[in-house]
Amino acid sequence: MNHALDRLAEALKLDSATNERLRLEFGYACVLRVRHLLEQPEVEQCLLELGAFLQGTASREQLQATADRAASLANHHQGSRSIDGCGHAAVSATYAVAKAVEGKASEAASYTAYAVIYAQGGYAAVAERASFEPEFAWQMHTLAALARRTGIHPNAT
Repeated sequence: MNHALDRLAEALKLDSATNERLRLEFGYACVLRVRHLLEQPEVEQCLLELGAFLQGTASREQLQATADRAASLANHHQGSRSIDGCGHAAVSATYAVAKAVEGKASEAASYTAYAVIYAQGGYAAVAERASFEPEFAWQMHTLAALARRTGIHPNAT
């Protein structure tokens, strides 16, 4: 969805095993932007547990259990009865958390962008590509900054 972000992720080799921490940090940063849209305390707890893993206070086993729980919560979200789509912001935010905890940062970023746009204007805003540009710009800036901070450079092995 965010083609510039996809190109940056490819240049950084974001999906490589050695860049797991960067994926988790970027996914975490994205979902913090939509934390206020989460409707279920259990999903927010999954987000907190990802933060604990990044701070070194949760184990890999705990992270895996959290990923499993977050995926289940996302897959069982009741959705929204809102005709304008604004209620779908919570669904997208929930999926963003699940993908972030799984280490699927690009997917977390996409779900986050949808959550932001649904929260701002529902279905109509989602149909307008320009609606996404501010979020896309933030995502590009954030991934580049996190990569620089950790010493990961485009096309680094």
